[in-house]
Amino acid sequence: MNNSIPILPVSAQIQTARDKWRYTGAQRPDFAEATSAGSISVWDFPRPPVIHKVPVTLRIAFKAREIALTDQGLCVYETASAPTYYFPPEDVDLSALAFGEMSSICEWKGVAQTITVAGQPGAGWRYVRMFEEFATLFHYIAFYPTRLECYVGDERASGQPGGFYGGWVTQSLRGPIKGEPGSSDW
Repeated sequence: MNNSIPILPVSAQIQTARDKWRYTGAQRPDFAEATSAGSISVWDFPRPPVIHKVPVTLRIAFKAREIALTDQGLCVYETASAPTYYFPPEDVDLSALAFGEMSSICEWKGVAQTITVAGQPGAGWRYVRMFEEFATLFHYIAFYPTRLECYVGDERASGQPGGFYGGWVTQSLRGPIKGEPGSSDW
């Protein structure tokens, strides 16, 4: 473990938040959409979430400006959510970013810091204090596809419903996806 990464302890409050979820990816609920060849259900993703290396190029643009391009992206899969993609800082035009305050905590990953991208407020985030299981994501940068142009390979992703979560929705995903009305306990 890199000693320069601030590691958070798992408090009783965090453990309670981790334990509250009804669905864990072990079984699809009755309301899950059916899949077909080439599609994947967000209900098959696990909880606790997992990190995967992305096998295709990821790209971010805003108003014709390329913000990030990577073949080394990571993605987090979590039950009921669209995948969230993370860029290594060396593959991001850091001159386009302004780092803000620490704004939220994920019970799995850690404390996030907001990022303004090319003048677009709240267009991204990064984790700056980590839970040990997700320390790999320390300072990796994630972007909201509702505020920027986000591409998985050649496909432009749309944003996860609801505006809070940063998942990238692509044509192959089947839901329903967390963030829609009535999904707060998924």
